[in-house]
Amino acid sequence: MKSLPAGTSAGLRAGCEARCPGCAHRFFSALESETRKENWLRQQLLPWQDRLAPIQAVQGEDRWGYRDRVRLSTRWQDGRWQFGLMVRKELIAIPRCPIQSDRVRAMLERLAQVLPPGPVFPMAFFIQAMSQVTLVLKTAVLPETGWADERVGQELTRIGIEGLWLHLHPAAGRRMFAKNGWHLLWGQPHSVDSSGLRYGPTAFQQVLPVLYRRALAEAKAFLAPTAEDVVVDLYSGSGASLTCWIGGGADAVGVELGGKAVECARLNAPQAVLLRGKCADRIPQLEAWLGNQAGTVGRRLLYVNPPRTGLEPEVLEWVVDRLRPARLAYLSCSAGTLRRDLDVLAGSGYRVERITPYDFFPQTYHLETLVLLQEA
Repeated sequence: MKSLPAGTSAGLRAGCEARCPGCAHRFFSALESETRKENWLRQQLLPWQDRLAPIQAVQGEDRWGYRDRVRLSTRWQDGRWQFGLMVRKELIAIPRCPIQSDRVRAMLERLAQVLPPGPVFPMAFFIQAMSQVTLVLKTAVLPETGWADERVGQELTRIGIEGLWLHLHPAAGRRMFAKNGWHLLWGQPHSVDSSGLRYGPTAFQQVLPVLYRRALAEAKAFLAPTAEDVVVDLYSGSGASLTCWIGGGADAVGVELGGKAVECARLNAPQAVLLRGKCADRIPQLEAWLGNQAGTVGRRLLYVNPPRTGLEPEVLEWVVDRLRPARLAYLSCSAGTLRRDLDVLAGSGYRVERITPYDFFPQTYHLETLVLLQEA
């Protein structure tokens, strides 16, 4: 196996599995990785490359052991549980992955010791969202749970775990979660993150909070919402971005598909209006909400943080034809769909003011991009 960059601890080097496909840049220096990402993004967003700001990244040891949110496949093999990534139907075990946090690695080690064997415990996936852990079982029948006793609970507390869930989902695969089948095995249903926001086992959080807060601060400074403005927040997650807008006194509405994320958003941003569902399906409710704000003399502002598929076609059409925000901030995890959507926005009277890449995923080829636009 190749050696990792100088400065990486020996313990982390020892945990790197050479066959793991998850971190394509792990053998590059930080400078080389960031340069490759910036050059790639510049080509993807060629018409606006003159507005590309320097990449925002963490440095040194902060580039390792940062991933406190993981989704791993599981398999019972050789008389023990293995956790890792599936490659051509083979599980590549990564119990000591160097980008996983100490808490994740400790949790995997402990579960391998206490979980029942595969024949009686049909676990398919392990999901950890910081202090909340979910074991996804491909069954509709709740298995025996006596292994999760008080002693195990004490050990989980020591590790930094606050909630352990079983999720029974016979069809788990491409869709990880179902509406029902949730069982809180131990602990509490919600935790509080470093920003003071509540989250549950499925609520989305960015894996590098320090960079995510920086991205939100940049978006907030550009949108600059006031008490006279209204903010539409699409794919609003568990409410981190909503707190930015209502903190400035603006009226805000958020749309999010995940039920548990909406549940947390109601706790984190109680002053905001929350709509659950696909953004395209909630356009009528958004129109009604905006109609009720007709007396507001300020601006319409838009913040979007869509999945890799980008904005739904109906949503993009609605934005450029009817919403017509004065300013919008677009946080993207896919430069390909971002380029597609920017072409439409630029062709509809919006000017790209600034593009800031954020290296939320060191050691990988992934890159998040914040684009700030306003009406020309």
